[in-house]
Amino acid sequence: MHSIKNTHLVSAETLFQSLQSDFANEINIKLYSSLSIEYAHVYDVINVYFLEIIDGAVFTITVNENEIELSNNGDVTEYNTDLLEQHLHDFLLERCS
Repeated sequence: MHSIKNTHLVSAETLFQSLQSDFANEINIKLYSSLSIEYAHVYDVINVYFLEIIDGAVFTITVNENEIELSNNGDVTEYNTDLLEQHLHDFLLERCS
């Protein structure tokens, strides 16, 4: 789990909108890929899905006024989600701190 200080006071709704509009394009450019990414948002929790690769929520982002927590729910023994996690972490860091 990674914690990022929420210095810009980004809300879960704002972050959800930013992920939907910008993250897929950004990661696809960096990885020279065409990943399809889906998101689910309930209250202060955002789940991130890479359904073409892994079943279920791969990452969970929890937002509060002090910090943003990024949890990797992927099966790291079967899939190497470290690269996806690093790009998501960098995106969150850029948007929130």
